[in-house]
Amino acid sequence: MPRPDPGFDAAERANARELIRMAIVEDLGDRGDVTTRSVIPAGARGSARLVARAPGILAGLPIVAMLLDEFHVPGWRPLKADGNELNAGDPVAEIEGDFGTILSLERTALDFLQRLCGIATLTARFVAAVKGTRAKVLDTRKTTPGWRILEKYAVRCGGGTNHRIGLYDAVLIKDNHLAWLAATGGDAIPRALAAARAAVPEGTTVEVEVDTLEQLDVALAHRPDVVLVDNLGPDALVEAVRRRDANAPGVLLESSGGITLETIAARARAGVDRISVGALTHSAVALDVAFDAVFDLP
Repeated sequence: MPRPDPGFDAAERANARELIRMAIVEDLGDRGDVTTRSVIPAGARGSARLVARAPGILAGLPIVAMLLDEFHVPGWRPLKADGNELNAGDPVAEIEGDFGTILSLERTALDFLQRLCGIATLTARFVAAVKGTRAKVLDTRKTTPGWRILEKYAVRCGGGTNHRIGLYDAVLIKDNHLAWLAATGGDAIPRALAAARAAVPEGTTVEVEVDTLEQLDVALAHRPDVVLVDNLGPDALVEAVRRRDANAPGVLLESSGGITLETIAARARAGVDRISVGALTHSAVALDVAFDAVFDLP
């Protein structure tokens, strides 16, 4: 089944533009590519093909196109689209232009592509593991500093769903918030939910984390948009879903806490609506993508 268009919009472009500039400075410094400049004659023409060396999901082609624009390389021919499945040996895109310039951008292009393809590929595996259930696979804020927008884009390429982008766009009341409120006296969950609703604009998602069924009952009585049930096993989650369905059917239930490819299916079968997985971004392994160069001899 084809994945929804992940969208590469203004936020992704802004993030990519900033990272591309940093990557160019990081790699080329103030002297440029001294190896290529000394070995490859000026004006040499050539081309390169990006090729998948392992199966996976494609993510990051728009960033490579932006990188080529930055280097004024006009010859760009994508052969796949982000979100496409890749087999080992599949050509992904072709680049043509000044051969020295192509060599100078090789590593930076692959760094973006391999990292984002790795996230998309791992996400797709988690999504496949919950197929046939109601559960959506969500990412977290456990991202590489500065890369969050692009890493969350890669999650969408793999068929996953984005959780909040940062601390600014949704309320998630976690255990440490509740611990402070409990230490100051009173019922922490009701106080936290009331304070959050009063402080944020209408329509902002309000979520609260619980780690016991007793806390869940309290949270459901006060109707947050989402209850994050942390570190409960499948049997307890089945009971959590039963209580939610009986007492607050409009509240979404989200499972989290050490989710792996081996454990996610059982959590999903319990009937939760969402499962958040930090591993999508903090533990993804880069996908092997090669940069096969071809040059035009004079």
